[in-house]
Amino acid sequence: MTKKKTRFVCQECGYETPKWMGRCPGCGNWNTIMEEREQSHVPGTAIRLRPKREQATPITQVEKLDQPRFDTGLRELNRVLGGGLVPGSLILVGGDPGIGKSTLLLQATHQLAGRGMPILYVSGEESTEQIRLRADRLGALHEKLMVASETDLTAVEQLLEETAPKLVVIDSIQTMFHPDITSAPGSVSQVRECTGQLMRWAKERAIAIIIVGHVTKSGALAGPRMLEHMVDSVLYFEGERHHTYRILRAVKNRFGSTNEIGVFEMKEEGLAEVGNPSELFLSGRPVGVPGTAVAASIEGTRPVLVELQALVTPTSFATPKRMAAGVDHHRVTMIMAVLEKRLGFFLQNQDAYVNVVGGVRLDEPAVDLSIAVSLASSFRDRPTLSHDLFIGEVGLTGEVRGVSRIEQRVAEANNMGFKRVIFPEKNRRGWTPPQGMELVGVGTLEQALEVALGG
Repeated sequence: MTKKKTRFVCQECGYETPKWMGRCPGCGNWNTIMEEREQSHVPGTAIRLRPKREQATPITQVEKLDQPRFDTGLRELNRVLGGGLVPGSLILVGGDPGIGKSTLLLQATHQLAGRGMPILYVSGEESTEQIRLRADRLGALHEKLMVASETDLTAVEQLLEETAPKLVVIDSIQTMFHPDITSAPGSVSQVRECTGQLMRWAKERAIAIIIVGHVTKSGALAGPRMLEHMVDSVLYFEGERHHTYRILRAVKNRFGSTNEIGVFEMKEEGLAEVGNPSELFLSGRPVGVPGTAVAASIEGTRPVLVELQALVTPTSFATPKRMAAGVDHHRVTMIMAVLEKRLGFFLQNQDAYVNVVGGVRLDEPAVDLSIAVSLASSFRDRPTLSHDLFIGEVGLTGEVRGVSRIEQRVAEANNMGFKRVIFPEKNRRGWTPPQGMELVGVGTLEQALEVALGG
């Protein structure tokens, strides 16, 4: 009798070791290493020899594929995907539980089914009756939209043969299992094998496949890191539970930009598209209150105006707090150091809290000036004008550096009713500003504060 070989695999990063460990050496997480049975040979399969060896071809002689994209019927989803679904693509959608991933995909598949495209929606977490209840609430009923509750990947292959769909949705990849793999569903081996099989089906059959992925407590996609490398696109569905809007963000896209975002609002009848995110994020903005400033951030191809709020208050502890939500904590600390060193602000005994209203995440340096102005406004207890907009990157020497695509930022500010823009002096040349818009170019942070706060 042959002895069954086992190995220990980390369920977070895929690190393999011959013995159990409490902490994974690969990712550093505790209690993530599980025992799995080694599979030396997959039963029922044989080695298939290629009838013809693949030949290397000059890239200039490779035929160009001119396959049109599928319009999903949702403009915000099309924007994030780069114009629509590409046939033969494998797309991974991740997000927190209950954020609306299944709702978004059910609405998108209903729109595509209405255009005559056969859709197969496979759920391993819900029964077909539960999917029907959600579809009734969303009004997503169509005869071209076929649903099935299945977790066996070989059974899913039979469904593909029977229905011949153009789009397949797998909800979720952690519930799928291959019967020839002995590990449990959701393990590294199962996720890797199932995703690899789905990728082969997508390329061989020229069908688009969307898989839903779970996320860990830290917000990363569960499973091996290889999962994100295997797929063509990775989309994150983000949002706060206490806010009604949701943001769909692309972090990887082989067929489009990775900087695009799609904004939706969660309503009783489902997700509604938000055509003007700036209006949504600026709604309810206080007027005449110290510690607020409006920034113009570029998200993909469009500018978005958001409000930043800062609260600087004396601390009763030896070490003051520095907290930031929506912006990089280290970036806020650096800007506060510039205010102390270059402008003489005494912030060593002050707690500082910075928040991007609405829970939006801003990563570009063009919002530095807004952070600095909101901090100075709260520290001096002087409000900024409600019609002022701040654009610029702050350097360590206190200079305000130029940013890209200034024309689009100023045009969006003009559309939203702002009257004055304080921006880098280097961005003044080479374009014509909108009529009625006052532009104030500054070269240093000190000049910007003099204009914004009156000295």
